[in-house]
Amino acid sequence: MSSLVVPPALLRWVAGIDVATAVGSAAVDVPDHATTLLLRIDKRELIVMGPRTRAAYHVGASGHSCVRVRMRPGRAQALLGRPLRNLADRALLFRELPDLDVDQLAADPIAALEGALADRPEPPERLEEAAHLLLGDTVATTAARLHISERRLHTLFTDGTGLSPKHFARIGRVRTVLAADAGRWSEIAATAGYYDQSHMTAEFRHFMGVPPAAFTAGRRPAATPCTA
Repeated sequence: MSSLVVPPALLRWVAGIDVATAVGSAAVDVPDHATTLLLRIDKRELIVMGPRTRAAYHVGASGHSCVRVRMRPGRAQALLGRPLRNLADRALLFRELPDLDVDQLAADPIAALEGALADRPEPPERLEEAAHLLLGDTVATTAARLHISERRLHTLFTDGTGLSPKHFARIGRVRTVLAADAGRWSEIAATAGYYDQSHMTAEFRHFMGVPPAAFTAGRRPAATPCTA
């Protein structure tokens, strides 16, 4: 898998762009609160993948290539022109998206996305600001700091990300643990915003299927063939 450098003009919309080719070995898709555009290059199929609430362990068919575009919070809603409610753990096949050339996306993802997004008005920043605040604050504190009600914050997240604010924050904490260097788990737990190490271990097991120490050591659930 290779990651492309996202130019400044696209950073308002896109968190990352990867081009990957399956090699037939075991892989893990970790929980993710982002919505992802995925183009199957050989079939020219454009798929919108909602937030992933549990890890998936699989073996992909060798040789299949794809382009994956991970969107920033709220940006997929603006691109699709519809709320993301009920999109979690779902994948929708699209024949086309407005202004996005699928053939160009396969050949030059940066140019295709710049052409599709350059003239679009940028969505409000409130959702991304809320997502950042939730990394270290409770839902109630985040709502108060944004001067909105908790109900309004919940609607903002379910429409803009497909997840509740609480679920969004839980996935964010697990991703922080996954990104950390294995070591003193109590310190990692504190950095990620857990009450203590046992809280982190329980949450990690819920999302990943195994405790963090087992995952780091390679003792993971068995991978199943990818049939999609």
